[in-house]
Amino acid sequence: MDDLKNQITAIVTKIQKDPNIAENFKTNPVKTVEDLVGVDLPDDKINALIDGVKAKLTMDNASGIMDKIKGLF
Repeated sequence: MDDLKNQITAIVTKIQKDPNIAENFKTNPVKTVEDLVGVDLPDDKINALIDGVKAKLTMDNASGIMDKIKGLF
């Protein structure tokens, strides 16, 4: 399970740092994740990674927005 978390964190970092990777992830998440991991994964594993990446991206974005809102008060 820790390996999955580490993979998700690494993928999210790459997506956040590179707009091209982010765009590729939006249009073709399966290919993008497989390219980043460097392995053709079975559907259940790739889908788990994609779901984890999407969840982490959403949480990171929400956290960033909350930080900005706190700065207003």
